Amino acid sequence: MEKNKQYKVIALFGKSGAGKDTILNWLVSTIPNAKRIVNHTTRPKREYEIDGNPYHFISHTDFANKVLDGSMIEATEFNNWFYGTSIEELNRDKINIGIFNIYAIQCLLQNNQLDVLPIYIHSYDKTRLLRNLSREDSPNCYEICRRFITDEKDFDDIDFDHVTYLNVENNPTEFNINKIPEVVDFLRGQD
Repeated sequence: MEKNKQYKVIALFGKSGAGKDTILNWLVSTIPNAKRIVNHTTRPKREYEIDGNPYHFISHTDFANKVLDGSMIEATEFNNWFYGTSIEELNRDKINIGIFNIYAIQCLLQNNQLDVLPIYIHSYDKTRLLRNLSREDSPNCYEICRRFITDEKDFDDIDFDHVTYLNVENNPTEFNINKIPEVVDFLRGQD
């Protein structure tokens, strides 16, 4: 498929607490013609979440129907909950920006309907831990520790090309897209 006919996707990924949501929100507000990708999940909402931010919360049946009818461009199961991205979330005339796990990005990269730029949001462990602990009034420390251990395994060997951004202070204005050649090239290709 011709590049100008493909959906353009900036796929952010990173360990738990790396600041992906902060970077996503900043990119969507900064890049002209950007569209936030809202993924689907069957997991219950956290106390600070609403439907449509950061996910579309749907039933297992509705999720299965989307997979079966081919409208999911990637889908995965984690901890008995399902996560995925529907093709209806993308717009060919915009830069689609979303947060994905490594498996999802591998699926996106294999889809010839998509032109994908993976960006790894990296942050130091102490910073990530403090962010995770401050997200909720009563954080589930067991779950935070489990995610840290899982992240170490998942991010041990990333097998696709990507841009890495070190997110130290979680100040997205430091993420200067004009100084990252891969992002500049990707955005230029939108016309």
